[in-house]
Amino acid sequence: MTHEPTALYRHRLHRFPCCDAARRQRHRGGPRPTASTRCPPHDAFTRLLHRLEPDPAALWREVAPLVERERGVLVVDDTTLDKPYARKMDLVHRHWSGQHHAVVDGINLITLLWTEGESLIPCDWRVFDKPNDGMTKNEHFLAMLLTAKQRGFAPECVLFDSWYASIDGCPLGGMRLIRDCGWRWLTRLKANRLVNPDRMGNRAVADCAIAESGTVVWLKDYGLIRVFRCVAMDGETEHWATDDLGMGELERLKYAEFSWGIEVYHRELKQECGVERAMVRAGRAQRNHIGCAIRAFVRLEWHRLRTGVNWGRAKEAIIRPAVRRYLAHPWYRLPATA
Repeated sequence: MTHEPTALYRHRLHRFPCCDAARRQRHRGGPRPTASTRCPPHDAFTRLLHRLEPDPAALWREVAPLVERERGVLVVDDTTLDKPYARKMDLVHRHWSGQHHAVVDGINLITLLWTEGESLIPCDWRVFDKPNDGMTKNEHFLAMLLTAKQRGFAPECVLFDSWYASIDGCPLGGMRLIRDCGWRWLTRLKANRLVNPDRMGNRAVADCAIAESGTVVWLKDYGLIRVFRCVAMDGETEHWATDDLGMGELERLKYAEFSWGIEVYHRELKQECGVERAMVRAGRAQRNHIGCAIRAFVRLEWHRLRTGVNWGRAKEAIIRPAVRRYLAHPWYRLPATA
């Protein structure tokens, strides 16, 4: 049986979440493989990752039939792939990590995710590598939004973190671009963002009186928005903002819950698909590994949607039969002592 090379690598990520998947291909007892069942050479996957041209569009070709472009929401956020021991690895820079609550060495992955509250479908991704390509996070944000527009998306709302809620962080400003596309947006604002609630001058949003149902204010350099104030689970005060002046608290809460889906996606991508565990140095190989890991997640997600089996249980179902077979007929034994 033959396999398309990247498909075989994705299958190995389901079983062994790291780039040493090739080592698992070596013969381990039993009948010798025939020409039709022979596994790839031990370095085939490493050579594959270095040979392929990184192509985020390959992800879209696979997920396009899985999304409904005229409903659901688009969520943009980034995560840091930990590389604590990398010394000469491409794409590794110093980034803030929400997991460690500190600046760490890692690769910053930016993702555009589609969800309607149940599905978690990544549609686009970028690697933040400003020292080499000169692009900021906000410019990657803009590029993904423009690509989504070209692909025919008409989402109910676009959700993103406060980092991307800047006006001048990129040439047009992400919020302005979303408005020009005819979409709505919802984001969190930093407590020091300047707004004018009563035509008496700009003040920090944290210093303004905000009604429980939201208050319409003028955001400096942008225009009218509706701001909501709420208390997060950790006890800190958050300020949410939208350009939809008629949005109510219940609708805001619904979309805020949708936005949490990308955090779930990041966790499962790391735990179940081994996106952080590529033991290669070249930037091309790292990008190809990330792309394959994301496409491996899409397969686990589609299986979850069809069967109700979560990502971890699906992986266990792959590995558990092999463990049972080994326990029944172990390959490595000590000599009998009696």
